[in-house]
Amino acid sequence: MRLFLVRHGQTHANVARQLDTAHPGLDLTDVGREQAVALAQRLRQEDLGAIYVSDLVRTHQTAEPLARTLGLELVVLPGLREIQAGDYEMSTEWGPYIEAVSAWRDDPAHAIPGGDTGVGFLARYTEAIRRIADDGHESAVAVSHGAAMRVWCSVALGLGVDFFDNRRIDNTHVVTMEGDPDAGWKLLAWGDEPITHER
Repeated sequence: MRLFLVRHGQTHANVARQLDTAHPGLDLTDVGREQAVALAQRLRQEDLGAIYVSDLVRTHQTAEPLARTLGLELVVLPGLREIQAGDYEMSTEWGPYIEAVSAWRDDPAHAIPGGDTGVGFLARYTEAIRRIADDGHESAVAVSHGAAMRVWCSVALGLGVDFFDNRRIDNTHVVTMEGDPDAGWKLLAWGDEPITHER
């Protein structure tokens, strides 16, 4: 299948640089709503069978213009939610959170205080992606979250740390991939950048 994995639009927490990971989360800003409309225009020509969102409100608000355009209902998969910040929730000091997530490369069982472990996060996110694949659509969209997308894509697509040296996951960034959970996933495009694979 072809999967378009999308980060949500800009939120009030993004503007304030707050770690907003708990349910239900803050709303999109006016800019974020404009980004959501632009996303719908970008993806409206794709033959999409379904649109999946996490249980955080910003993913719903991001996906709604596309869902209206295509006449699709949103399918909620809580497993697509952001990496839980736990004790760091709503903090503007991102260092400890980033350090904890980075530690998962060597110690997947490491826990963010009060939040996710690497093992737990990858299990629930991978389960959500498998549910999407098992639904049998040729093509689908999943609206998720920046840190979650970065970590899962790194593992599922085999992306090295250096891949992100000059690449970001901005609001409404689209990661286009093809494959399935059993055969594996191949990265086709990172935003507007096509990714070529050596034969």
